[in-house]
Amino acid sequence: MITLEGKKYYIHTFGCQMNVRESETAAGILQSLGMQATQTMEDAHVILFNTCCIRDLAERKAWGAIGASRTRKQEDPQTIIGVFGCMMAQEGANQEVKKRFPFVDIVFGTNSLHELKPLLEQARRGMRVRKGQVGDAQEEFALPVFHNSKPSAFVNIIHGCNNFCSYCIVPYVRGREKSRPMTYIVQEVEELVAQGYQEVTLLGQNVNSYGKDTGDASFAELLRRLDQTGMPRIRFMTSHPKDLTEELIDTIADCKSVCKQIHLPVQSGSNAVLKAMNRKYTREHYLHLIERIRYRMPECGITTDFIVGFPSETEADFQQTLDLVRQVRFDTAFMFAFSPRKGTPAARMEGALSAEEKQRRLAELIAVQREITMDVHKSLVGREEMVLIEHTSRRSDKQLTGKDERGRTVNLNGDLSLIGQMVPVRIVRANANSVFAERIG
Repeated sequence: MITLEGKKYYIHTFGCQMNVRESETAAGILQSLGMQATQTMEDAHVILFNTCCIRDLAERKAWGAIGASRTRKQEDPQTIIGVFGCMMAQEGANQEVKKRFPFVDIVFGTNSLHELKPLLEQARRGMRVRKGQVGDAQEEFALPVFHNSKPSAFVNIIHGCNNFCSYCIVPYVRGREKSRPMTYIVQEVEELVAQGYQEVTLLGQNVNSYGKDTGDASFAELLRRLDQTGMPRIRFMTSHPKDLTEELIDTIADCKSVCKQIHLPVQSGSNAVLKAMNRKYTREHYLHLIERIRYRMPECGITTDFIVGFPSETEADFQQTLDLVRQVRFDTAFMFAFSPRKGTPAARMEGALSAEEKQRRLAELIAVQREITMDVHKSLVGREEMVLIEHTSRRSDKQLTGKDERGRTVNLNGDLSLIGQMVPVRIVRANANSVFAERIG
């Protein structure tokens, strides 16, 4: 048996919401061993790094953090240090860790958290184990989870990805799509309702593919079932445009608890670039989806992702992206310059743009979207909304921050006792990244 009861653990998470949720699963396993969380590496007996390889910056941050744990290992050689996640599922990652950080005790890849207990046991016996493969996601479905994020929680519904966008490393490091059984998902959401959670976000690389691998319930059917659980708010991400059906749009419109917000990554406004990206839809199809969403849900918040400077992207291609942004008028967008990922087809493509040109285009895109976001926020002044208060503002502990149904950030003055509650507000001021409101009622 592992004798870690009463000891402390520290988990450092990099990357997306999926990684956050998987760190909560790791925490659930450690909690089941009688361990307690700590906020610093300095007094931890188990230190885990959950890594991301979607972009070069995320990798560099992870390597730096892993290196910083050397001091703790030197202070207490009994400290167990582990590294897991997407970076560790890449070819050669094990050798890189062994070369740069020989003090690391355990390494394991994605879909392998079910192996955490035996790996810790081996580390306690003085063994160093490095397993970087992509595991079987089915083993993850029923693992314990330590949710510590009231009033909102992440719930995994599908693992992996079958799309193979030419720029994306995810299918290689997370494996093929595997849908989590609906019974597990419904049970978890019902437990969160009982614990007083006000919102869940359903997670997957492509939530729209839910159920396709099993032939069982579709994503639309899952949403309709979860709408009956009593969870006040249900969100989801991320949707792939090629799999967004009219049935799903109608379901979102009809369900009372499903937020009228859709994150729908478009990546480019150019059909030539979309084809090179292997996105499997056209600009015209994407605009048709936007039209359908707004027909059924005029107040729906629509957000997106963009990659600029893709190999061989011409100035005309880029201008089509800007045109699409102006036409759709997204609430907001996550925008990035193309960063080649080793092992993907895009990393081998000809026509690479200079760093300077990519940054020029990114800056121009950000400026256009920022102006649109500001206009959207100004149009909200005077409106009344229900806001779920999540935490104090970064600017002041006397100011609260939450989100409305469309996912917009709302700041207001108020007492800490409001955190975790749904609060009626009136929007009184627009800012570039958020709006300011006053409480009413």
